[in-house]
Amino acid sequence: MAATRLIALHINKGKTVAATLKMRLDYSQNPEKTEGKQYVSAYECDPETAWQEFDLSQKDYARIVGREGQVKVIAYQIRQSFKPGEITPEEANRIGYETAMRFTKGRHAFTVSTHTDRAHIHNHIIFNSVTLDSGHRWRNFYFSGLALQHLSDLICLEHHLSVIIPRKPGEQGPSSLYLSNASKRSRIREDISFILKENPADMEDLLQELCKKGYEIKRGKYVSVRLPNSRNFIRFRSLGNGFTEEDIEKILRGDMQIPPLRQAKYQRRTASVPAISSAAQPLQIDLLIDIRKKLAEGKGKGYEYWATAYNNKQQAKILLFLQDNNIRSLEELSEKTKEVVDHYDSLAQSVKMKEGRLKEIAAIKKSLIDYSKTKEVYAGYRKTGYSRKYFEAHREDIEKHKSAKKAFDQFPKGHIPKIRDLNAEYAEILAEVKEERRDLKAARDDMKLYVNAQKDVRMILGDENEKPKHEKSI
Repeated sequence: MAATRLIALHINKGKTVAATLKMRLDYSQNPEKTEGKQYVSAYECDPETAWQEFDLSQKDYARIVGREGQVKVIAYQIRQSFKPGEITPEEANRIGYETAMRFTKGRHAFTVSTHTDRAHIHNHIIFNSVTLDSGHRWRNFYFSGLALQHLSDLICLEHHLSVIIPRKPGEQGPSSLYLSNASKRSRIREDISFILKENPADMEDLLQELCKKGYEIKRGKYVSVRLPNSRNFIRFRSLGNGFTEEDIEKILRGDMQIPPLRQAKYQRRTASVPAISSAAQPLQIDLLIDIRKKLAEGKGKGYEYWATAYNNKQQAKILLFLQDNNIRSLEELSEKTKEVVDHYDSLAQSVKMKEGRLKEIAAIKKSLIDYSKTKEVYAGYRKTGYSRKYFEAHREDIEKHKSAKKAFDQFPKGHIPKIRDLNAEYAEILAEVKEERRDLKAARDDMKLYVNAQKDVRMILGDENEKPKHEKSI
């Protein structure tokens, strides 16, 4: 795993370009941090004289393009920090060198210095802002930092290292270390719910238990409480359904159940480091490309180069996936894939059956409602001796009644279900279907992952002609 940051290096106030470059490069190559410069490497420059070479290229660029005195960014620094204990200094330096080479496309000179003086090994990569031919400058494009992080993650995957789990802004939690008002209310609800489960005698008994937990009680028109080390009182009426004074009184009398606690949107932040693991990272494994087949179809050398790099990245992801799931052989992978596929099939069958039952219940309910609404019309039709004139005047209602009555023939006499019972069954099955649909989506993602991994492993081993019976097309 590597965290990256891209930093533009400017001329320090009161310093020249050469002095600024020397100061930055001397710090990155500090012998105390790089174990006597053992972990320092460079591309198209000498680490000892890199600052002079960078300075000369800056002057050549200014002379060629005619922009003397207008240099703003003299170099760029990449900081690449690795997870403690996951990598050696030698490998970190190699990864840093590969990152710089691929990020600059080999057009800029750079140095890579690996620092080992901290718990986390990290690289200081400094590359010249001017190209090797001194004719162009590196353009710091929009979201270049994200592009760098993405490249670093790919290289880490190729070297069998973990990557940082991407999190959406809503999943990152609050920036403050203190409880928000929503968190305060959640904690009050939790404490009240815990006390209610102990069956207090009355409201006064519940308030006394809150006092024992350190709460301060304020009585008045509305009862309010204040958490320990908190500034504001919070009224019961603002805690939501199930925790107002009226609802608590009903719970104490036995007229109402204790409401379930809401799921907190954010967890309270702690000083611990968030878990970062390649196992928790949802890998996206795609199928490998049969390069020989594509070349036979007329693809050129450019496609061959791209497909080779693509396959290398996919193979790195597959290796990580197999390691994280402790899969050691093709047989184990086949057995696990069969389990995942069977689990998906059983869930899909269950969802299909329950959705069919929901349709049946909806049809029965419609028949019951139609029968009830058209009962009087059909009774009038019978009283008229099945008059043709009456039938034409009420054709739609009479046909609905006949259709509903025909639907009841499937039930034993006197055992037609009631609307209330059908509504209860419908709600119960619907809740189960919603839960199983979520499980089905996760099972489908797992199945796609395992099936693609199995196909790719078999292709790598040259065994693509044998297709297991449980293998599916995704």
